[in-house]
Amino acid sequence: MTYNGKTILITGGTGSLGKALTKYLLTRHPDLTKLIIFSRDEQKQFQMAQEYPSSEFDQIRFFIGDVRDYERLKRAFKDVDYVIHAAAMKHVPIAEYNPDECIKTNIGGAQNVINAALETNVERIVALSTDKACAPINLYGATKLTSDKLFIAANNVAGWNPIRFSVVRYGNVMGSNGSVIPFFLKRKKEGKLPITDPTMTRFNITLDDGVKMVMHALENAWGGELFVPKIPSYSITDVAEAIGPECEKPIIGVRPGEKIHEEMITASDSFNTYDLGNYFVILPTQTKWNLDEFIKEFDAKIVEPGFYYNSGENTEWETVESLRNLITKHIDTSFKV
Repeated sequence: MTYNGKTILITGGTGSLGKALTKYLLTRHPDLTKLIIFSRDEQKQFQMAQEYPSSEFDQIRFFIGDVRDYERLKRAFKDVDYVIHAAAMKHVPIAEYNPDECIKTNIGGAQNVINAALETNVERIVALSTDKACAPINLYGATKLTSDKLFIAANNVAGWNPIRFSVVRYGNVMGSNGSVIPFFLKRKKEGKLPITDPTMTRFNITLDDGVKMVMHALENAWGGELFVPKIPSYSITDVAEAIGPECEKPIIGVRPGEKIHEEMITASDSFNTYDLGNYFVILPTQTKWNLDEFIKEFDAKIVEPGFYYNSGENTEWETVESLRNLITKHIDTSFKV
């Protein structure tokens, strides 16, 4: 797929993934006509503009706005070809205590993005999901599951419009804002790394791999797919050991809304889940396109009935040593134990 002459907009574009996508697009696809960073934080936009001055990157534009504001989204989407929807309230404990705010952004904002795209000439949208949307037990996960359903169902209401909506779901992004590894790196200086539960596990994906997956969906989705990567898990105790083997590691208990293990595919999803090689894809029960043609195009193989994908029962794991290497490569080049 060519990006020559195309315009891409990223909601939540000043976040960790938005910035990584920006770097990727401006490096790999300098023939882009325009890259629009849509977010509500003027300070983050100001800082990002210092990294990408218009004198060197004439494709980039910064657009202040909130996904809760439908009219602002409609204006931002004018003449946009592709949208990557990354804006969300994502901190689990904060969402538990401020549920109405989380709902307004993650559900209301998602519907606004869909409606604005249908009213303009957007061709493709990829929405970012989370492992917490699979069998959710917290409000954040429930709002993202709702968002996933809205984007997938939007393919059915598009009518004559050839727009394609798809979703990407993955686990903890290594080094993203608010994630455990940057938190532990800061707390290491105090000699104490608080652990919620010693048996806790999480899926792990680097920002680079997250970007590749979003681009894969943008370029290959037929509309209605929910893409899931095959990625390793880690144990929270291994993360603590990798960062601060000499630190105290007190057990503080699970926070509100947290799971011990995360899922990305449930056994109930297995009847619509296909293996694409590097990724799984959960398909809707009804599609606008021919399933047999999809299977042939991607050599897709349906998984066994009852298959599920759980961070605690994964077949691939990060070790203490591999975590240290990843931290040095992707988060802090000066990191030492």
